[in-house]
Amino acid sequence: MASSVNPTVRRRRLGQELRKLRELKGMTAEEVAERLLVSQSKISRLENGRRSISQRDVRDLCGVYGVEDHRIVDSLMQMAKESRQQGWWHAFGDIPYSVYIGLETDAASLRVYEASLVPGLLQTPNYASAVTEGSWPEATGADIERRVQVRMRRQERITDPENPLRLWAVIDESALRRIVGSREIMAEQMRQLVQFSMEPHITVQVLPYDVGAHPGMYGKFSILEFNDPQDASTVYLEGITSDLYLEKPNDVQTYSVMYEHLRMQALNADHSRQFIDRVAEEWAAEI
Repeated sequence: MASSVNPTVRRRRLGQELRKLRELKGMTAEEVAERLLVSQSKISRLENGRRSISQRDVRDLCGVYGVEDHRIVDSLMQMAKESRQQGWWHAFGDIPYSVYIGLETDAASLRVYEASLVPGLLQTPNYASAVTEGSWPEATGADIERRVQVRMRRQERITDPENPLRLWAVIDESALRRIVGSREIMAEQMRQLVQFSMEPHITVQVLPYDVGAHPGMYGKFSILEFNDPQDASTVYLEGITSDLYLEKPNDVQTYSVMYEHLRMQALNADHSRQFIDRVAEEWAAEI
C-alpha cells in the first residue's frame, strides 16, 4: 500500500525543486559542481531523484543559489528529511530495483509491455519463484524467497479495494508459451491471469505471434503515471546491472505512441481472455 510519505517520490520532488532553483539562478550543473567541489554527476543524480539527498546537500545548494527565504529552505530541508525515510521495501534488504518499487507504490496507473514473461504484478508465487530461480542462477533459497515476498507485497497495489493501481498489460504470446517451472505452474499462472483480467481496473491483452514485427521487439518497458501533476510520467527500462528512467516529455510520448501501436495490434481484452484460457487448458492437458 502507498504510505503517507513515499521517500522515492519525495526525493523526485525535491530534486525538481532544486533544479528549478538552479535554472532560476542561471547556472549549469557543472558550475554548481565546481562551486561545491563535487562531481557534476552528483548534481545530476540529486536533481533526477536517483541519489539520496541530505539536509546538508540542501543547505549547500540553497547557499549557492542565494535562497534567502527561510520558509523555502525549511520546506526543502523537511523534504530532504522525509526522502531519507525507509519505504516498506527496505525491510527486505537490498532490492536492486527499489527506486522503481517506490514509483510503482505511488503511481496511479501503469502500462507495461512484457515480451517473455508474465508481468510481476500478475505472477503467482510459484511462477515468481521459478522465474527468479531461472534468471538468477547464483541465488540462494533465501534470496529467491525474499524476491517472491517483495513481488507479492507489490501486488497489494492492484488488490487494494480503495485505491487500486490501474494496470494495462500487453503480453507477447511467447510469455504464455514458455514453460517456467513446470506445466502445473504454467496452468496455475494462466488461470490467475484470467482471473486478474476480469477486474475492472486491470486490462490484459495478448500480442499473438501472427502479428509479425511490432514496436515491442526492442524489449519490455513500463510507463508510470501519477495523480499529482508535480510528478512527471516516467518510462522504466529494466536492465541487468542498471535501470533507466526516462522523464523527458518527448521520450514519454515516444513510448506512449509505441504502446498504442502494441495495444491496437494485440487481441482485444475479451479475445485475449479466451486465448489465455485456451492456453491454460493446453498446459493442464499436458500435466
